Amino acid sequence: MKRSGDRILTTHVGSLPLIEGGGVADVVRKQRNLGLDLINEGEYTKGGDWLSYVESRFGGFEPRPPEPGAVPLIAQGRDREAFAEFYRYAGEKGTLFYTPGEQIKRVRPVWVCTGPISYTGGAALEREIAELKAHVPAEDAFLTSTAPASLEVYRRNEYYRSEEEFVYAIAEAMRVEYEKIAGSDVVLQIDDAWLVALWDRIGIPMGLEAFRKRSALRIEALNYALRNVPEDRVRYHLCWGSWHGPHAYDIELKQVVDLMLRVKAQAYLIEGANARHEHEYAVWESVKLPAGKILIPGMVPHSTDVVDHPEVVAQRIARYARRVGRENLIAGCDCGFGGRSHPQIAWAKLRSLAEGAALASKRRFS
Repeated sequence: MKRSGDRILTTHVGSLPLIEGGGVADVVRKQRNLGLDLINEGEYTKGGDWLSYVESRFGGFEPRPPEPGAVPLIAQGRDREAFAEFYRYAGEKGTLFYTPGEQIKRVRPVWVCTGPISYTGGAALEREIAELKAHVPAEDAFLTSTAPASLEVYRRNEYYRSEEEFVYAIAEAMRVEYEKIAGSDVVLQIDDAWLVALWDRIGIPMGLEAFRKRSALRIEALNYALRNVPEDRVRYHLCWGSWHGPHAYDIELKQVVDLMLRVKAQAYLIEGANARHEHEYAVWESVKLPAGKILIPGMVPHSTDVVDHPEVVAQRIARYARRVGRENLIAGCDCGFGGRSHPQIAWAKLRSLAEGAALASKRRFS
């Protein structure tokens, strides 16, 4: 895995806005023209959806419609309760997401496990890898996949004897995908956006100790799935939410950072630029980044349409570089932009990311 040296490298989280009439070659060219270093296919080969793409790659599940009156998980939580008037208004206006072509699904089917879980996506994955490598040198490329904990959220178990057995069965199926990506010489990124985002939905009533125990089990399952993958082929993405709405009840990084660092990965992608998490660079004053690891904090957020000034980006980079070392830092994004930001805004933010990293690269950090 590449790491910063004479200059601060840049990357993003994976999902990028659709280019009208464009494909993988176009989104790769766009990233290069903006000056990004570590890039992907914008998740175009996944249809822009980090969850639904797996539906055709699993055996052992059958889809069922949501129960009448059921509230989608994404519309639940303490924030939704505390800011109910805002969310009602935003829902009526359709301002929480930018969703041309329904790129983000608000209502998903419930996938019920009725038999042994198996991985059936080999051919689709081969095409996905081939298309990425046709346009990006392997040393500059990453390809996303999804963590068992985040896939579990929209699935119900009617086959396995326990919750733990169910989670590990998902992990074993996803092992095939993880090993295939990592073995193709591109970097494997594991997306786990639901692990800690469940805090304000189920964690607060459980209490911190029980929620950490629940999260630890799912990290152990992920590591089980990664057991044959070299650590330096893996980057792990953890985030807290991806919409233009208030977040007042996110779990704090300091409460889960030790769990995150247990993941068998060399690099960790976290939110670091939005107003709820920007202060958490200070966590790294008391938590030491393990030797050889890389931190990829968000330096531009998806949660606002304000385009970050490159100087602000440079200042954010400096805060982290002073605490973890510039060689252990890559400048990233809080989360994916596809379906969450207007394309013009998203590309402008990514340009500011590259320009801010260039400014920071010329400076000394002490």
